[in-house]
Amino acid sequence: MKIRYKALALGAVATMTLGMAACSGGGGGTTGSDAGDATIGEDQSVGAMEDFGVGTTFKATEPLEFGLLYRDHPNYPFDANWSIVKHLEEDHNVTFDYQSVPLADWGTKRTQLIQTGDAADIIPSTYVADVQNVTAGLLPISQYLDYLPNFQDKIEKWGLEGELDRTRDADGDFYVLPGLLENAKPDYTIAIRADWWEDAGLEDPQTWDEFAEQLEVIKEQHPELTYPYTERWNTTNNNMPLAAILQAAAGNFGTEAGWGFGDGVTWNGSEFEYTGAQEGYKELITYFHGLVEDGLLDPDGLTQDDDTAKAKFTTGKAAAISSNSQVITEYRNGFAEAGDTEAEVRNIVVPGGPAGDMMDPTTGGHFESGVAFSKDVAEKPYFKALLQYVDWLYFSDEGLEFAKWGVEGETFEVVDGKRQLLDGIDWNGINPNAGDSPKLLNADFGYYNGVWSLAHGSTADLVQSTLAPEVVEFQKAMNEQKEVADGGPGIPLTDAQRTQISVSQANLQGAVMTATAQFIKGDRSLDEWDAYVEELRGLGMDDYVATMNEAAQSAE
Repeated sequence: MKIRYKALALGAVATMTLGMAACSGGGGGTTGSDAGDATIGEDQSVGAMEDFGVGTTFKATEPLEFGLLYRDHPNYPFDANWSIVKHLEEDHNVTFDYQSVPLADWGTKRTQLIQTGDAADIIPSTYVADVQNVTAGLLPISQYLDYLPNFQDKIEKWGLEGELDRTRDADGDFYVLPGLLENAKPDYTIAIRADWWEDAGLEDPQTWDEFAEQLEVIKEQHPELTYPYTERWNTTNNNMPLAAILQAAAGNFGTEAGWGFGDGVTWNGSEFEYTGAQEGYKELITYFHGLVEDGLLDPDGLTQDDDTAKAKFTTGKAAAISSNSQVITEYRNGFAEAGDTEAEVRNIVVPGGPAGDMMDPTTGGHFESGVAFSKDVAEKPYFKALLQYVDWLYFSDEGLEFAKWGVEGETFEVVDGKRQLLDGIDWNGINPNAGDSPKLLNADFGYYNGVWSLAHGSTADLVQSTLAPEVVEFQKAMNEQKEVADGGPGIPLTDAQRTQISVSQANLQGAVMTATAQFIKGDRSLDEWDAYVEELRGLGMDDYVATMNEAAQSAE
């Protein structure tokens, strides 16, 4: 096992020309150029199993070492003695040449390594959008689907062919194997002080307008609150305010926002239009501005860090804050540490809005972060075995369970048909028998760490297996009550089109995010909306949208 630390200065690597043609054959060890038709020769089949398919446990026929671009998380820094590392070596004949990148630099350094051709064989923790501008340095994995039986099986069983096709480039290929979800897994919402809501005789709000009305009531009953609602998850590296809650709310206003802003265009039923200039986007921004203007939303919530926001909520200085299935445990722990034994916290179903009860296409989708591959991996002697390993670990039921839960008898047991962690082991507070100082499934064993386990599992059973009953009910209610907005056709950009729009896309998004914060805080009047849209036109909005629609039409 080797660990390599790449000392890359941010911005030191010049952006490569995106007009480079993607490799169609995947290297000298393959034949065939149509998507899915490439074959792997004997010289690239060292260590591969002869009969590998759905239900097969992968084990290389000889010890192999794969290159792995490792996202090192500060909450569970890499440990060579982890159980998952040992079992992958002992049970599956796989070790790794680790190319370690700190979480804080992950996005930028991953892009740089791909651009320079220095990325390791396997590139996990990667969404399709993360690498859409650097596919020249990636393997067109769509050409090798015949070697990924578990991936193909789930795509077919769960009817995800359409979503997968929307990830294809103009050449017909796609470059990321997305993590797959049997059911959509909405997670982000607002946590409220349930005890205060109950004392005021309030039920969970059904609409965003009702939420605003309830905040007024809470503020009246708790005059000690400067603002009843504070916020978090402001993504500073791209100036994205309220990234989580704007995405969660956006579908209900007929738009996309926050983390869901994506490529900046939204399907209106007949064509794409620029998201930041939509009427729905204006309505969304107007709503949150109204909360600030009425003294209901803490204006510092658009800029403060997460720790400050959490402290306000857990010390009784706010009654509502963005949340998800994991951080609600942090909130409860925070109240306990502050000595507040009366506080009750609950995540609400995201309220409906002017567009109805909707989820944006990203929230309601079936893809998670996935796996990409260095273009040069097709030349490696173990290429076929590497694909078998990836297919088993990330897409087979057995591999998914192993990466998430660990090894039965060592980290978990099955009781009455349900998995549960052994005494003394915990993850996100799910084990009542963990004790006061438990070992953690990710930090102490390496499982469920976002690299080998991707995000949150795949089958509905596995996703729900680590969720508290309240979270299962939340996801069920979201999926039952809300429709998923139509994301429209895929946008398979050519290299030339991608080069054409790259600068305007970045400039437009920057302008939108800056104006979004200004409008919500009141630093810029919404009376200037038309002037703002003209500013977007000056940055190339119309040409950008025309290019995106031209690409979309080519896919139909």
